[in-house]
Parts: sequence; C-alpha cells; structure tokens
Amino acid sequence: MRQGGVVIGSVQHLAEEDRAVLTVEIISAEALKTSEIEGEILDRESLQSSIRRQFGLVTDHRRVSPAEQGIAELMVDLYRSYDARLSDAQLFRWHDLLTWGRRDIKDIGQYRTHPEPMQIVSGPVHAPKVHFEAPPSSQVPDQMAGPGGVRPMSALARAGIAHLYFESIHPFEDGNGRIGRAISEKALAQGLGQPSLTALSVMIEQRKKDYYKALEFAHRENEVTKWLMWFAATVLEAQQLTQRWIDFLIAKTKLFDSLRGKINARQEKALLRMMREGPDGFKGGLSAGKYTSITGAPPATARRDLAELVALGALTRTGERRGTRYWLMIISA
Repeated sequence: MRQGGVVIGSVQHLAEEDRAVLTVEIISAEALKTSEIEGEILDRESLQSSIRRQFGLVTDHRRVSPAEQGIAELMVDLYRSYDARLSDAQLFRWHDLLTWGRRDIKDIGQYRTHPEPMQIVSGPVHAPKVHFEAPPSSQVPDQMAGPGGVRPMSALARAGIAHLYFESIHPFEDGNGRIGRAISEKALAQGLGQPSLTALSVMIEQRKKDYYKALEFAHRENEVTKWLMWFAATVLEAQQLTQRWIDFLIAKTKLFDSLRGKINARQEKALLRMMREGPDGFKGGLSAGKYTSITGAPPATARRDLAELVALGALTRTGERRGTRYWLMIISA
C-alpha cells in the first residue's frame, strides 16, 4: 500500500478545483468501467453530470438514465462512507441503486431467494459450460455473516479476499461483480485511512479475461495465493494510473499559469477540451479541422492559433499537410 500513500501525498499538491476534477474523473471512470466489465455501456458525460450534482458542483443538468444514476450514486456513497463498517443495509442499498427501474429481477435490495442454482455459465444453451456454482440461496445469509474472529491482515490481502469471498457467495440475483469491486475499493480505502483514488475497475476492464480466469481458478481450486498475486499486481498498476492523472493535473495547472494573458478564448477552449481526455489526450492528436469544430474558427485562423500554441510551448506538432497533428506538451513530455 506504499504506492497508495504516494498518491495521497500527491493529491495534497492539487488546488481544490483540481482535486474536485480528479475525484469526479476517477469516480466516473470507475463507474463506467465496472459497468463495462459486465457488458453495460454507459455515457461518461451523463455519469459525470450525476456525480458533480451529488458533490454540489456546477453541472449541465442533463437527463441521466436510471442505470447511470444508480451506479453514480453507488460510487459516491462508496467514496463518502469508505470508513463505515460494511453492513447488509449498505449492500442492499447498493443493490437497489444498481437495479433501479429493473423489471426482470425478483429480489431487489435483498439477497437472492430463488431455489434454482446460481451458476456462471457460457456456451450454447444445449451444451452450457458451468464455470462456477454458488451456494444455495438458503445459505446466503449465513455465508454473508462471515466466520467471525478473523485475524488481522494487510489492506491489500483483505481487499482481495473480500472480493473473492463475495463473488464466491454471489448473494444477489444480479450486480455481484460491480458490488464486489466496490467492496475491494472500500477495503483499500480503509487501509489508507481516507477515500482511495484507485482506478481498479479501469485496470480490471483492460484485462477482463485474465480477471475471470483468476477468479475461476480460485473458485475451482479453493486456493487464494494466485488470485492475490494477480489482484495485488492489478491494484499496483491502478495506483500508478491514478498517479498519472494527478501528475497530469499538476502539469495542467502549471501550463495554464505560464499561458495566462498570452492566449485567446478560442485557444483556451481548445486546450481545455483536449485536457478533458486526460493523460492520453485525443486519439490520433488534434487536427486543424478538429480545432475548427471545437472553436468555430475559420481554417486560416485555426492554423494561426495552433502555430501560436506551438510557439508558446503548449502544443507540439507532428506530420505535414493533411497529416499534421498537435499534441499537448504535458502529455508528450
């Protein structure tokens, strides 16, 4: 968890506005990716609008779907109540948020009660492959109560084992993956003593096949060592990704300080739009045509504006003619 401490220390160097930007960005990225892992594609702008509204920040008041509103509220509740003891009531509230508006689920906001086996399967209907079968519904309350008297362990081991144990029980009809990953984030935050800014689901989504393989192996073999090794490596990379975001925001602040009074409103708008894409920036870079779309500037003005930004050290240029692209210096550095 040493890297987590480094991340927390770096956050202290951010201005209040940038800390708010980072918090909204990380929470929305986690909400987006934890849903994407389960095959549910949500809109980032809508998620961020909902999250900003819950934090009392300026928002565009756009319409937000129930799925986006539900996962946004869950993630904000996780962030705010990280130090509260995990309870059935909190888990039921999270499940209620995730299944808001659903008509295909019987047990909403409570543990499953159906008599049918809870199985994870793949393949055709006539020849399904059962990857895992959870305990019967009748055993879920006792299983969720836990064994009691568990010896203290590191935050990383606690987060990994809690996630594995929860997924093994699979206590809800749906939403187990998203809630299980939230539990891991909660355990990590408690280990750090404050809300953690860990892009855990972002990293898991990038290696989704390995994630499910690691879980399946642990379920099948009843052995946690390989799972914990995989989980620990993923958490470390997630913390490094978060550190990149923090470094990016610090560099962004320094860049705008150096440009104060030297750029026009069009140039500022374009830079801010590029920075919304985060450390990786625009895929393929910024073209003169894209600059025109963002600012409304005529082509000749766009080329002049971009040349000035290069001269000021805000952008770097690659390519020639139609292949010319511009990149944020704070990204390419």
